[in-house]
Amino acid sequence: MFPKPRPLLVPNTLAYESAPMVKPTGFREYDARWLFGTEINLMGIQALGMGLGVLIAELGQKQEIVTGHDFRGYSSSIKYALISGLMAAGCKVHDIGLAMTPMAYFAQFELDVPCVAMVTASHNDNGWTGVKMGANRPLTFGPDEMTRLKQIVLNAEFNNKAGGSYQFHDNFPARYIADLSKRPKLKRRLKVVVACGNGTAGAFAPQVMAAIGCEVVPLDTELDHTFPKYNPNPEDMEMLHAIRDAVLEHEADVGLGFDGDGDRCGVVDNAGEEIFADKVGVMLARDMSAVHPNAQFVVDVKSTGLFVTDPVLQRQGAQVTYWKTGHSYMKRRTHEMKALAGFEKSGHFFFNAPYGRGYDDGLVSAIAICDMLDRAPDKSMADLRAALPKTWSSPTMSPHCADETKYGVVSEVVKHFEAAQANGDKVAGQPIRDLVTVNGVRVTVEDGSWGLVRASSNKPELVVVVESPVSEQRMHDMFEAMNVVLRRHSEVGAYNQTI
Repeated sequence: MFPKPRPLLVPNTLAYESAPMVKPTGFREYDARWLFGTEINLMGIQALGMGLGVLIAELGQKQEIVTGHDFRGYSSSIKYALISGLMAAGCKVHDIGLAMTPMAYFAQFELDVPCVAMVTASHNDNGWTGVKMGANRPLTFGPDEMTRLKQIVLNAEFNNKAGGSYQFHDNFPARYIADLSKRPKLKRRLKVVVACGNGTAGAFAPQVMAAIGCEVVPLDTELDHTFPKYNPNPEDMEMLHAIRDAVLEHEADVGLGFDGDGDRCGVVDNAGEEIFADKVGVMLARDMSAVHPNAQFVVDVKSTGLFVTDPVLQRQGAQVTYWKTGHSYMKRRTHEMKALAGFEKSGHFFFNAPYGRGYDDGLVSAIAICDMLDRAPDKSMADLRAALPKTWSSPTMSPHCADETKYGVVSEVVKHFEAAQANGDKVAGQPIRDLVTVNGVRVTVEDGSWGLVRASSNKPELVVVVESPVSEQRMHDMFEAMNVVLRRHSEVGAYNQTI
């Protein structure tokens, strides 16, 4: 009988090498993330694989699954520990090797396999590992599946059996690249900075962008799992500033930055201006709804208010629904509503037919951006950005807050603003016009300025975003109003960046 996982073991001990360690907080709302070595060990990963095999059977799916791993020094060993657990549970495993996350999603369709388990910590710092999982393509697990998986693993409710098998698919990335590039080449010759932060996308993104007709300027595309310059995170200003410098140096038409596992894309325009992903989403929604009138879109609660106030989207009949932040939530909602696309401020974009298969893929997003420029041959990326109504938006700010306390803090913040609305109290000097509490709390005041506080789904952090359609000062006013409430909670630490 496989041992029951323990929440804490000390490395370099007999116990650590003899029993599985799985810290319970690693099971997040829609994927799993742990610090490898201190929160989970290889036997713990093996237990995760056995538990996932049980869950797949409970969900009524065929026990057949795609696996891949990102480019970190330990990801391959973690994947093979996961595979051993999956095979012990009776699963047939299709291993696509080193891959970006969207390659694993693509493999579910290409190989006709229902389930996926991609070993990646995405843009998290080195030391982190994780698994993105699903059993119903193109969807990934949500809270219900993750809660049940946590229960199975921590209680050792395993059901190991014979019948597991393993198949490695040699050179699978070539099939993914061919799928993305089997299309007409761009009519417009675009010079594109392709930035990968030394992450996994560096092995594949330059090839794809060149194949669709771009002149590629590679930036930090050499694979190096030490991430010597910065984490591959296109929401991080350090990465965006590096892209800006390269765009200006090479006089490029656009800069595109990919995160560590390639499912997100950040954008810098030809003038060197970083465009936050929600504004890119508005630009793409304008472009797509011009071709598909009355199109439906789903956007997350961190995203700009322009999705509902932009006159171009209104004129083209675009219908927009705000939904919970998180790639799994957004993917599911976009799928359920049969929306043309879903846009998340973090840069996860979800395109349904005819643009994509419903999952988040940074390269599909990059191609959509190039197609948008191709359809506007007399416009630059800066022109398209400047055509949007002006708003002042913050980056996504992430003050530290432990996993064990962050949801309680957010619950108290929600209660504070609900009481303020009920009492007619002012926020940033104005009455509350609207509260959205589907995911934390989004507070909109009378002049349209808004602020959001929610718990990060995959790190020990809160998420804070503010925006104003009025002025930069009003954006700062909203930040101060949100920050005053947060500072009443000693559990909330310093911000990763401020405005």
